[in-house]
Amino acid sequence: MESLTFKNRVIKLSEKPVIGPIFRAFLRFDERVDGAISFFIKHYGKTKFMVAMSKKAQYLGLENLWNKGPKAFIYFFLFYLVRDTILYILIPIWVAKIATP
Repeated sequence: MESLTFKNRVIKLSEKPVIGPIFRAFLRFDERVDGAISFFIKHYGKTKFMVAMSKKAQYLGLENLWNKGPKAFIYFFLFYLVRDTILYILIPIWVAKIATP
């Protein structure tokens, strides 16, 4: 079986009779916000800013990134801190509470 690209999966999902109309409405809204929602989902909760800063951190190093712009570095750090707190702490606690009787 061939692997489906993100675009092909979106097309197949929008053709489903039950979820299709809801998904097409979501895609129209996503187009209004310049694809920010689908980008966020596709990149596992990272914004375009976070992806760009991750690339800069990889080739500049964290110390040089700080020297280049402390304000941007602090935003980058806080975005990751909030995202990771939600993904790896709050959601597992919430799931555990639901799963236990």
